[in-house]
Amino acid sequence: MSTINIIETRVRGFIADIQHPNQKKKINSNDLELQLRRLLDNYFEMDGYSLFYHAVETLQREGQLIPIQNNQYNGRNPALALYYWVNIKVQENKWDRLEMMKLGDLFDFSFYERHPEWQTKNEWNRIQNVYSFLKSSLEREIVSVEERSLELFGHEKFLLDDDSFPDGKGFLARSGISEAQLKMVNYGEPFVFWLKQGKEIKDIQRVLIVENLSFFHTSIKLLEANQLDYEPELIIYGEGTKIERSFSFFFRMFPAKSYLFYYAGDLDTAGYGIMIRLIEKYPDCCIQPALKIYRKMLEFLEQRNDQKQGQTQNIKYRDSFFQWFTEEEQVLLQQLWQENKRIPQEVLNIETWRRWT
Repeated sequence: MSTINIIETRVRGFIADIQHPNQKKKINSNDLELQLRRLLDNYFEMDGYSLFYHAVETLQREGQLIPIQNNQYNGRNPALALYYWVNIKVQENKWDRLEMMKLGDLFDFSFYERHPEWQTKNEWNRIQNVYSFLKSSLEREIVSVEERSLELFGHEKFLLDDDSFPDGKGFLARSGISEAQLKMVNYGEPFVFWLKQGKEIKDIQRVLIVENLSFFHTSIKLLEANQLDYEPELIIYGEGTKIERSFSFFFRMFPAKSYLFYYAGDLDTAGYGIMIRLIEKYPDCCIQPALKIYRKMLEFLEQRNDQKQGQTQNIKYRDSFFQWFTEEEQVLLQQLWQENKRIPQEVLNIETWRRWT
Protein backbone atom coordinates (compact mmCIF):
# COMPACT_ATOMS: atom_id res chain seq x y z
CA MET A 1 0.00 0.00 0.00
CA SER A 2 1.37 3.42 -0.96
CA THR A 3 2.24 5.89 1.76
CA ILE A 4 -0.53 8.25 0.64
CA ASN A 5 -3.06 5.44 0.97
CA ILE A 6 -1.74 4.52 4.41
CA ILE A 7 -2.28 8.07 5.67
CA GLU A 8 -5.68 8.50 4.02
CA THR A 9 -6.84 5.08 5.22
CA ARG A 10 -5.84 5.92 8.77
CA VAL A 11 -7.56 9.30 8.66
CA ARG A 12 -10.73 7.78 7.22
CA GLY A 13 -10.64 5.18 9.98
CA PHE A 14 -10.36 7.82 12.68
CA ILE A 15 -13.25 9.78 11.19
CA ALA A 16 -15.43 6.68 10.80
CA ASP A 17 -14.86 5.80 14.45
CA ILE A 18 -16.25 9.10 15.72
CA GLN A 19 -19.02 9.64 13.15
CA HIS A 20 -22.48 9.59 14.69
CA PRO A 21 -25.69 8.66 12.80
CA ASN A 22 -27.69 11.57 14.22
CA GLN A 23 -25.41 14.49 15.05
CA LYS A 24 -22.21 16.20 13.97
CA LYS A 25 -19.06 15.80 16.07
CA LYS A 26 -16.24 18.30 16.52
CA ILE A 27 -12.54 17.40 16.10
CA ASN A 28 -9.22 19.20 16.50
CA SER A 29 -6.97 18.72 13.44
CA ASN A 30 -3.81 18.89 15.56
CA ASP A 31 -5.11 16.11 17.80
CA LEU A 32 -5.95 14.06 14.73
CA GLU A 33 -2.46 14.47 13.30
CA LEU A 34 -0.90 13.60 16.66
CA GLN A 35 -2.70 10.25 16.60
CA LEU A 36 -1.16 9.54 13.19
CA ARG A 37 2.34 10.43 14.37
CA ARG A 38 2.01 8.03 17.29
CA LEU A 39 0.91 5.17 15.02
CA LEU A 40 3.43 5.66 12.22
CA ASP A 41 7.11 5.44 13.15
CA ASN A 42 8.21 6.81 9.76
CA TYR A 43 5.66 9.64 9.73
CA PHE A 44 8.24 12.38 9.26
CA GLU A 45 10.35 10.38 6.76
CA MET A 46 7.33 9.96 4.48
CA ASP A 47 6.48 13.68 4.72
CA GLY A 48 3.43 12.70 6.69
CA TYR A 49 2.00 16.15 7.16
CA SER A 50 1.69 16.76 3.40
CA LEU A 51 -0.14 13.45 3.06
CA PHE A 52 -2.28 14.26 6.07
CA TYR A 53 -3.14 17.64 4.57
CA HIS A 54 -4.26 16.05 1.30
CA ALA A 55 -6.31 13.42 3.15
CA VAL A 56 -8.16 16.11 5.12
CA GLU A 57 -8.76 18.12 1.95
CA THR A 58 -10.14 15.00 0.23
CA LEU A 59 -12.56 14.30 3.11
CA GLN A 60 -13.58 17.96 3.07
CA ARG A 61 -14.41 17.77 -0.65
CA GLU A 62 -16.46 14.66 0.02
CA GLY A 63 -18.41 16.53 2.66
CA GLN A 64 -17.34 14.30 5.52
CA LEU A 65 -15.35 17.10 7.16
CA ILE A 66 -16.58 20.69 7.41
CA PRO A 67 -14.03 23.34 8.53
CA ILE A 68 -15.19 25.61 11.34
CA GLN A 69 -14.54 29.14 10.10
CA ASN A 70 -13.38 30.96 13.22
CA ASN A 71 -9.95 32.21 12.02
CA GLN A 72 -8.19 29.49 14.01
CA TYR A 73 -5.66 27.36 12.17
CA ASN A 74 -3.32 24.50 13.02
CA GLY A 75 -0.12 26.54 12.70
CA ARG A 76 1.33 24.41 9.88
CA ASN A 77 2.09 25.10 6.22
CA PRO A 78 -0.04 24.59 4.25
CA ALA A 79 -2.56 25.50 6.92
CA LEU A 80 -5.66 23.58 7.90
CA ALA A 81 -8.53 24.80 10.03
CA LEU A 82 -7.93 24.00 13.68
CA TYR A 83 -11.43 22.59 14.15
CA TYR A 84 -13.72 20.58 11.86
CA TRP A 85 -17.21 19.21 12.08
CA VAL A 86 -17.36 15.50 11.38
CA ASN A 87 -20.53 15.13 9.36
CA ILE A 88 -23.29 12.66 10.17
CA LYS A 89 -22.56 9.09 9.18
CA VAL A 90 -24.54 8.18 6.07
CA GLN A 91 -25.79 4.66 6.45
CA GLU A 92 -26.96 2.31 3.77
CA ASN A 93 -30.69 1.89 3.46
CA LYS A 94 -31.33 -0.80 6.05
CA TRP A 95 -35.09 -1.02 5.84
CA ASP A 96 -36.82 -3.49 3.59
CA ARG A 97 -38.85 -1.51 1.06
CA LEU A 98 -41.54 -4.18 0.96
CA GLU A 99 -41.95 -3.93 4.73
CA MET A 100 -42.17 -0.16 4.44
CA MET A 101 -44.93 -0.53 1.85
CA LYS A 102 -46.89 -2.78 4.22
CA LEU A 103 -46.98 0.04 6.77
CA GLY A 104 -47.58 2.73 4.14
CA ASP A 105 -51.32 2.89 4.84
CA LEU A 106 -50.59 4.67 8.12
CA PHE A 107 -47.04 5.98 7.73
CA ASP A 108 -45.44 8.48 5.37
CA PHE A 109 -41.84 7.34 4.95
CA SER A 110 -40.72 10.32 2.88
CA PHE A 111 -38.61 11.72 5.74
CA TYR A 112 -36.74 8.44 6.13
CA GLU A 113 -36.13 8.21 2.40
CA ARG A 114 -34.58 11.69 2.47
CA HIS A 115 -32.62 10.88 5.63
CA PRO A 116 -31.46 7.26 5.44
CA GLU A 117 -29.29 7.82 8.52
CA TRP A 118 -32.51 7.45 10.52
CA GLN A 119 -33.23 4.01 9.03
CA THR A 120 -31.95 2.25 12.12
CA LYS A 121 -33.13 -0.90 13.83
CA ASN A 122 -34.31 1.01 16.90
CA GLU A 123 -36.31 3.49 14.82
CA TRP A 124 -37.95 0.66 12.89
CA ASN A 125 -38.96 -1.03 16.16
CA ARG A 126 -40.55 2.22 17.30
CA ILE A 127 -42.49 2.53 14.07
CA GLN A 128 -43.72 -1.05 14.34
CA ASN A 129 -44.91 -0.41 17.91
CA VAL A 130 -46.75 2.72 16.84
CA TYR A 131 -48.26 0.95 13.81
CA SER A 132 -49.64 -1.83 16.02
CA PHE A 133 -51.14 0.79 18.32
CA LEU A 134 -52.75 2.73 15.48
CA LYS A 135 -54.40 -0.44 14.20
CA SER A 136 -56.30 -0.76 17.49
CA SER A 137 -56.53 2.92 18.42
CA LEU A 138 -60.33 3.10 18.13
CA GLU A 139 -60.62 0.93 21.22
CA ARG A 140 -58.00 2.87 23.20
CA GLU A 141 -58.48 5.64 25.76
CA ILE A 142 -56.71 9.01 25.99
CA VAL A 143 -53.79 8.89 28.44
CA SER A 144 -50.85 11.12 29.31
CA VAL A 145 -47.78 11.49 27.10
CA GLU A 146 -45.70 9.79 29.79
CA GLU A 147 -48.02 6.79 29.99
CA ARG A 148 -48.18 6.28 26.23
CA SER A 149 -44.45 6.86 25.87
CA LEU A 150 -43.74 4.10 28.39
CA GLU A 151 -46.04 1.72 26.55
CA LEU A 152 -44.67 2.34 23.06
CA PHE A 153 -41.03 3.26 23.64
CA GLY A 154 -40.10 1.63 26.95
CA HIS A 155 -39.62 4.82 28.99
CA GLU A 156 -42.06 7.44 30.18
CA LYS A 157 -39.68 10.30 29.34
CA PHE A 158 -38.72 9.16 25.81
CA LEU A 159 -40.70 11.93 24.08
CA LEU A 160 -39.99 14.56 26.74
CA ASP A 161 -36.38 14.31 27.94
CA ASP A 162 -34.12 15.48 25.09
CA ASP A 163 -30.92 15.00 27.08
CA SER A 164 -31.54 11.40 28.10
CA PHE A 165 -33.33 10.38 24.90
CA PRO A 166 -32.04 12.42 21.93
CA ASP A 167 -33.78 10.05 19.49
CA GLY A 168 -37.10 10.87 21.14
CA LYS A 169 -36.86 14.51 20.14
CA GLY A 170 -38.57 14.87 16.81
CA PHE A 171 -39.84 11.29 16.56
CA LEU A 172 -43.42 12.41 16.01
CA ALA A 173 -42.33 14.89 13.33
CA ARG A 174 -40.09 12.30 11.62
CA SER A 175 -42.83 9.70 11.55
CA GLY A 176 -45.64 12.13 10.72
CA ILE A 177 -47.70 10.93 13.68
CA SER A 178 -49.51 13.36 15.96
CA GLU A 179 -50.19 13.22 19.70
CA ALA A 180 -53.90 12.99 18.89
CA GLN A 181 -53.36 9.85 16.79
CA LEU A 182 -51.54 8.25 19.70
CA LYS A 183 -54.39 9.31 21.98
CA MET A 184 -52.13 11.06 24.43
CA VAL A 185 -52.12 14.53 25.95
CA ASN A 186 -49.44 16.57 27.68
CA TYR A 187 -51.21 17.42 30.90
CA GLY A 188 -50.41 20.72 32.54
CA GLU A 189 -48.80 20.61 35.98
CA PRO A 190 -51.07 21.44 38.92
CA PHE A 191 -50.37 24.75 40.60
CA VAL A 192 -51.01 26.23 44.03
CA PHE A 193 -53.88 28.73 44.14
CA TRP A 194 -56.03 30.66 46.59
CA LEU A 195 -59.73 31.32 46.10
CA LYS A 196 -61.00 34.40 47.90
CA GLN A 197 -63.09 33.48 50.91
CA GLY A 198 -66.80 33.58 50.18
CA LYS A 199 -66.26 33.13 46.44
CA GLU A 200 -67.10 30.07 44.39
CA ILE A 201 -65.40 28.78 41.27
CA LYS A 202 -68.25 30.10 39.13
CA ASP A 203 -67.55 33.61 40.50
CA ILE A 204 -64.00 33.79 39.17
CA GLN A 205 -63.47 36.58 36.65
CA ARG A 206 -60.13 38.20 37.55
CA VAL A 207 -57.03 36.09 38.23
CA LEU A 208 -53.70 37.33 39.60
CA ILE A 209 -50.61 35.21 38.90
CA VAL A 210 -47.58 36.01 41.05
CA GLU A 211 -44.07 34.71 40.45
CA ASN A 212 -42.76 34.23 43.98
CA LEU A 213 -43.96 32.38 47.07
CA SER A 214 -43.47 35.24 49.54
CA PHE A 215 -45.62 37.62 47.53
CA PHE A 216 -48.20 34.87 47.01
CA HIS A 217 -48.75 34.78 50.79
CA THR A 218 -48.63 38.57 50.99
CA SER A 219 -51.24 38.78 48.23
CA ILE A 220 -53.54 36.42 50.12
CA LYS A 221 -53.40 38.64 53.21
CA LEU A 222 -54.02 41.75 51.11
CA LEU A 223 -56.88 40.07 49.25
CA GLU A 224 -58.66 39.04 52.42
CA ALA A 225 -58.17 42.58 53.76
CA ASN A 226 -59.67 43.96 50.50
CA GLN A 227 -56.44 45.86 49.79
CA LEU A 228 -55.06 43.98 46.80
CA ASP A 229 -54.97 45.68 43.40
CA TYR A 230 -57.45 44.38 40.79
CA GLU A 231 -59.52 42.60 43.51
CA PRO A 232 -58.99 39.15 41.97
CA GLU A 233 -61.19 36.24 42.95
CA LEU A 234 -58.27 33.85 42.47
CA ILE A 235 -54.51 34.09 43.09
CA ILE A 236 -52.11 31.59 41.48
CA TYR A 237 -48.57 30.93 42.66
CA GLY A 238 -46.63 30.87 39.38
CA GLU A 239 -43.47 29.38 40.90
CA GLY A 240 -41.10 31.08 38.47
CA THR A 241 -41.02 29.53 35.01
CA LYS A 242 -43.21 26.60 36.13
CA ILE A 243 -46.31 28.64 35.27
CA GLU A 244 -45.37 28.30 31.60
CA ARG A 245 -45.92 24.53 31.94
CA SER A 246 -48.77 24.64 34.43
CA PHE A 247 -50.94 27.41 32.99
CA SER A 248 -52.79 24.99 30.68
CA PHE A 249 -53.94 23.13 33.80
CA PHE A 250 -56.15 26.13 34.60
CA PHE A 251 -58.53 25.16 31.81
CA ARG A 252 -58.94 21.65 33.20
CA MET A 253 -59.89 22.97 36.63
CA PHE A 254 -62.11 25.95 35.95
CA PRO A 255 -65.17 26.55 33.73
CA ALA A 256 -64.64 27.51 30.10
CA LYS A 257 -65.30 31.23 29.88
CA SER A 258 -63.44 34.51 29.47
CA TYR A 259 -61.08 35.46 32.26
CA LEU A 260 -58.86 38.46 32.84
CA PHE A 261 -55.37 37.38 33.89
CA TYR A 262 -52.88 39.73 35.52
CA TYR A 263 -49.24 38.69 35.92
CA ALA A 264 -46.78 40.12 38.45
CA GLY A 265 -43.18 38.94 38.72
CA ASP A 266 -39.73 40.24 39.46
CA LEU A 267 -38.58 43.26 37.49
CA ASP A 268 -35.74 41.37 35.85
CA THR A 269 -34.82 39.54 32.69
CA ALA A 270 -36.40 36.26 33.76
CA GLY A 271 -39.63 37.96 34.83
CA TYR A 272 -39.98 39.79 31.51
CA GLY A 273 -39.54 36.51 29.63
CA ILE A 274 -42.15 34.62 31.65
CA MET A 275 -44.71 37.36 31.12
CA ILE A 276 -44.18 37.70 27.36
CA ARG A 277 -44.00 33.95 26.69
CA LEU A 278 -47.34 33.47 28.46
CA ILE A 279 -48.94 36.10 26.24
CA GLU A 280 -47.41 34.54 23.12
CA LYS A 281 -48.30 30.94 24.03
CA TYR A 282 -51.90 31.73 24.96
CA PRO A 283 -53.00 34.42 22.49
CA ASP A 284 -56.70 33.63 23.04
CA CYS A 285 -56.43 34.51 26.74
CA CYS A 286 -56.50 38.06 28.04
CA ILE A 287 -53.15 38.18 29.86
CA GLN A 288 -51.49 41.44 30.80
CA PRO A 289 -48.92 42.69 33.31
CA ALA A 290 -50.25 43.79 36.69
CA LEU A 291 -49.10 47.37 36.08
CA LYS A 292 -50.38 48.70 39.40
CA ILE A 293 -48.20 46.19 41.24
CA TYR A 294 -45.17 46.77 39.02
CA ARG A 295 -45.48 50.51 39.57
CA LYS A 296 -45.39 49.97 43.32
CA MET A 297 -42.21 47.91 42.86
CA LEU A 298 -40.59 50.73 40.87
CA GLU A 299 -40.91 52.95 43.93
CA PHE A 300 -38.28 50.71 45.57
CA LEU A 301 -35.58 51.44 43.01
CA GLU A 302 -33.09 51.96 45.84
CA GLN A 303 -33.48 48.28 46.79
CA ARG A 304 -32.43 47.02 43.38
CA ASN A 305 -29.83 44.27 43.36
CA ASP A 306 -27.72 42.41 40.82
CA GLN A 307 -29.31 40.23 38.15
CA LYS A 308 -29.14 36.53 38.95
CA GLN A 309 -26.22 34.64 37.46
CA GLY A 310 -26.95 32.93 34.16
CA GLN A 311 -29.88 35.11 33.09
CA THR A 312 -29.79 35.96 29.40
CA GLN A 313 -30.68 39.53 28.51
CA ASN A 314 -33.28 39.00 25.80
CA ILE A 315 -33.90 42.28 23.95
CA LYS A 316 -37.16 41.06 22.43
CA TYR A 317 -38.71 40.24 25.81
CA ARG A 318 -37.42 43.49 27.27
CA ASP A 319 -38.93 45.66 24.55
CA SER A 320 -42.25 43.79 24.58
CA PHE A 321 -42.49 44.19 28.34
CA PHE A 322 -41.39 47.83 28.50
CA GLN A 323 -43.97 48.96 25.93
CA TRP A 324 -46.73 48.50 28.53
CA PHE A 325 -45.30 51.36 30.63
CA THR A 326 -45.25 55.14 30.33
CA GLU A 327 -42.19 56.94 28.98
CA GLU A 328 -41.19 58.04 32.48
CA GLU A 329 -41.46 54.49 33.78
CA GLN A 330 -39.49 53.15 30.82
CA VAL A 331 -36.62 55.46 31.77
CA LEU A 332 -36.43 53.74 35.16
CA LEU A 333 -36.71 50.30 33.61
CA GLN A 334 -33.95 51.14 31.12
CA GLN A 335 -31.79 52.27 34.02
CA LEU A 336 -32.23 48.88 35.66
CA TRP A 337 -31.40 47.15 32.41
CA GLN A 338 -28.26 49.18 31.72
CA GLU A 339 -27.00 48.66 35.27
CA ASN A 340 -27.80 44.94 35.02
CA LYS A 341 -29.94 45.32 38.12
CA ARG A 342 -33.34 43.99 39.15
CA ILE A 343 -36.11 44.71 41.65
CA PRO A 344 -37.30 41.53 43.35
CA GLN A 345 -40.98 41.08 44.03
CA GLU A 346 -40.21 40.69 47.71
CA VAL A 347 -39.91 44.48 48.11
CA LEU A 348 -43.69 44.32 48.46
CA ASN A 349 -44.79 42.93 51.80
CA ILE A 350 -47.50 43.66 54.35
CA GLU A 351 -45.40 46.41 55.94
CA THR A 352 -44.28 48.21 52.77
CA TRP A 353 -47.79 48.03 51.32
CA ARG A 354 -48.96 50.37 54.06
CA ARG A 355 -47.67 53.38 52.15
CA TRP A 356 -50.62 52.95 49.75
CA THR A 357 -53.31 52.22 52.33
